[in-house]
Amino acid sequence: MTPHMTTLARGTAASHAKTDGLTRDALTVLQPGFTGTSAPDWLLRRLGEGLASVGLFGRNIASPEQLAALTAQLRAERDDILVAIDEEGGDVTRLEVRTGSSFPGNHALGAVDDVHLTRDVAAELGRRLAACGVNLNWAPSADINSDPANPVIGVRSFGADTALTARHTAAYVEGLQSAGVAACTKHFPGHGDTAVDSHHALPRIDADLDTLHARELVPFRAAIAAGTRAVMSAHILVPALDPERPATLSRRILTGLLREELGYDGLIVTDGIEMQAIASTYGIEHGSVLAIAAGADAICVGGGLADDDTVLRLRDALVEAVRAGELPEERLADAAARVRELARWTEAGSRADREIGLVAARRALTLTRSEAYTPVTSAPYVAALTPVANIAVGDETPWGLAAELARLLPGTETGSWSAPGAGEGVLRAAGSRRIVAVVRDEHRHPWMSAALDTLLAARPDTIVVEMGVPQAPPRGALHIATHGAARVCGRAAAEVIASGA
Repeated sequence: MTPHMTTLARGTAASHAKTDGLTRDALTVLQPGFTGTSAPDWLLRRLGEGLASVGLFGRNIASPEQLAALTAQLRAERDDILVAIDEEGGDVTRLEVRTGSSFPGNHALGAVDDVHLTRDVAAELGRRLAACGVNLNWAPSADINSDPANPVIGVRSFGADTALTARHTAAYVEGLQSAGVAACTKHFPGHGDTAVDSHHALPRIDADLDTLHARELVPFRAAIAAGTRAVMSAHILVPALDPERPATLSRRILTGLLREELGYDGLIVTDGIEMQAIASTYGIEHGSVLAIAAGADAICVGGGLADDDTVLRLRDALVEAVRAGELPEERLADAAARVRELARWTEAGSRADREIGLVAARRALTLTRSEAYTPVTSAPYVAALTPVANIAVGDETPWGLAAELARLLPGTETGSWSAPGAGEGVLRAAGSRRIVAVVRDEHRHPWMSAALDTLLAARPDTIVVEMGVPQAPPRGALHIATHGAARVCGRAAAEVIASGA
């Protein structure tokens, strides 16, 4: 071989090695989803090529045993994989998507306001996730529920009080991570003061800088101090921080504020990049490039787009952006290194406490009785006044208390109502039975309030159970606020009704 040919061959080999490394890094920063309860061939193939994370959703889970088998299948291909899930407990559950959660959500825990209880609940939730092979949880929500009409946060928040939200966020992070499951505190820099769901459009927060530092950012500071291993960005526009780009795509927010000012050094994960707040304006390919350039380390995708084509589109967009000089290669390499570092992280597990969720749900109840209250002595009629579920919660997870009340009071009947005129329909369906009206965020749904007006005018002994944010004044012979719609919250409320307490 001539010297010229030798030099050419070496240069070509070096170019291939660089390209392979670049491609692996581009795959490493993706956290994709997939369909089915076992790993498809394309996903296993991408794991072999550098993919380091997988996101799980309700569609992937049939039982704890099946989930454990699925994660074992993934680890057989790559043992240092990050298996992520969106398991907040309460209304947002994937682990128990078909039955409802065994754990009350953040709002219920905030209502109790016992940080030791919050830590114990998060530790047990983490233990169950770890037992199924999950090691990254896109939780907790550290958003302050500043706007009670917020369509996407609500009971996912610990509450509207800054200090309370901060201390419970820290406790949740500590509890979850004590089980060896990394916490991903969300949605930075705070999604609670919005009137728009970022699944559908770009929300805007117009708070000034002083308010943001005194309110929205406080729980994130607490999470960082507690050692949260990951933080998830929000697809929200905050003009006081960056008037041009949403937080997920903003270098000022992710690098300037989160990294440099708050001193955070862990993994930064985006919220779902296919959500319309990003996809409809920037597109998922360009949005992913901008997010990594801004300081994000991992791109969450798969809630809506869950196929090999999506993974390849994002991989290729990142590679081409580096080649075109739009994305520094060292920034992509740094992001990939942070993903791999988190994948290597482990800690000791926590003790098991399988009843802690029910204990917490019982303690979260708030009861208000009127003079019209008399104990329920026979099987009632449960009227579920049902709003449309937001995308984060999903419409596949059952909620309410009818099933639990039927277990305690056999013969209980139920009906679901979701339109104006529901009150009259409930009265006809209930007949002479005692009515238990179950609502969810009554303050956000005028038709629901009107239905309760009709029911209480005709039947003052009606029991009202609020399973959302209890913003409307309590009413009914007995008003029970559960602070969440998890299965375990329904059970706690049913126990009170059936016991005649």
